[in-house]
Amino acid sequence: MSAPPPPPLPRLVATDLDGTLLDAQGRVTPRTREVLKALEDLGVPTVFVTGRPVRWMETLWEEVGDVGLAICSNGAVVYDVARHVVRDTRPVAAATVLAIADAVRAVEPHARFAVERLDGMAHEPDFVKDPERFRPTAVGALPELLDGPDVVKVLVRHPDADPETFWRAVEGACAGLATVTWSSVGALVEISADGVTKATTLALLCADLGVAADEVVAFGDMPNDVPLLAWAGRSYAMADAHPTARAVAGGLAGPHDEDGVAEVLAGIFGLGA
Repeated sequence: MSAPPPPPLPRLVATDLDGTLLDAQGRVTPRTREVLKALEDLGVPTVFVTGRPVRWMETLWEEVGDVGLAICSNGAVVYDVARHVVRDTRPVAAATVLAIADAVRAVEPHARFAVERLDGMAHEPDFVKDPERFRPTAVGALPELLDGPDVVKVLVRHPDADPETFWRAVEGACAGLATVTWSSVGALVEISADGVTKATTLALLCADLGVAADEVVAFGDMPNDVPLLAWAGRSYAMADAHPTARAVAGGLAGPHDEDGVAEVLAGIFGLGA
């Protein structure tokens, strides 16, 4: 009996950044840059799918080239890299932000809130110990922070809770109200509008591009990548990924600090060493 034919090559690469594509210093290595450029030459686009806000991406464009699209803030923003403009947003309504705060504070009274707006982060006075480090666009009571551009993500922090316990408590409080995820090493939880994830926004983008889910290869490492890894036709968690990401991915890539994404892509597309 003859062997089955190999699966068709992916038509799009979707990759998380921190802990996935980037090395331990948060940089794109020469090897990874080489592979991404080779894919670009083959007509296979790479979409960066990240929890980062747009403002944390500027130095990355310089490393990978001003091409393509990025999905930022866990699916809330689609950014046109070549034109340096926001293409689309899926914001959290102001009334929903206040409802989220009431629900979370009912179970975690010491929770502190910030909002990621299109013009930067705005937060409550005691959200961080060193506000100047984050250069907020506004500091004040939560209702005051909603008088501005679209809120694309709500951030909630606890000063001393166990990270995963806090995440589960916030997730339970926001059930049916918003989408809750976690990608931090501390008790910092990220909240998007209901139904907004990396996967749902990538699905909309791929529909526009005429690319099906089974034509996408995706990479990630944290709980906020789980919907992305479950949706894509091929998916890889990093070798050092969170257990929830490893459980849903179809395969494992090498560690992020050893060009794990680049090596998998080189193997799939036959790019050589």
